[in-house]
Amino acid sequence: MTDGFIFYRRSLPHIQPENGCFFITFRLTNTISQAILIEMLEERRKEERIIQQGFTGEAYQNEIYGLNKKYFGRYDAWLDRCDHGSAWLKDEHIAKVVMEQIQRLNNIRYNLLAYCIMPNHVHLLIDAANFSQISTSNLDGMTRTYPLTDTLRLLKGRTARYCNQILGRSGAFWHHESYDHKVRDAQELERIIRYILANPVKAGLVQDWKAWKYSYVALELGEW
Repeated sequence: MTDGFIFYRRSLPHIQPENGCFFITFRLTNTISQAILIEMLEERRKEERIIQQGFTGEAYQNEIYGLNKKYFGRYDAWLDRCDHGSAWLKDEHIAKVVMEQIQRLNNIRYNLLAYCIMPNHVHLLIDAANFSQISTSNLDGMTRTYPLTDTLRLLKGRTARYCNQILGRSGAFWHHESYDHKVRDAQELERIIRYILANPVKAGLVQDWKAWKYSYVALELGEW
């Protein structure tokens, strides 16, 4: 994907994003059917080809940006339905583990801005500026020279291990891919914070985001 949207796969992307604020979504394993994912990918490719034929320069970038937002919205809507796969994050003990590990990396790997833990996925907003150090604890790993990717590896690895212990299971806990977007400006940052906080309301879990105890927004960002 382009214009800040990067879909991390098991192999590293060819282009790593620069430091900045990132909106990251990662989900439990097997939470969207493969058929739905393939259908969305094929439809997106068709629309992208039309854009490639009709636009260039800044207009092209804006069209691609809109396309990416559209398909992320569809992706997230499928997750909110919570009708496929597991919803382990509904368990308070599991959600607490994830919250603790997100907070644990604050001021070490990133400045934590906001997050929301949904029943089967997590939205995370971080400021990674000034946290570009190369990992010293992953000297032989593929992600060691890619700080953002290495941070996700660390976060997902720790939480998977602890949560599987609580559940008494083994195997994949998180889906291996994450959907990550570099925030373009202050206006988009505000929109993303509102999106994250509104997610449990939109999904029908609560009427007010403040009633959802698995959400967080940094105090320095003001009242919401």
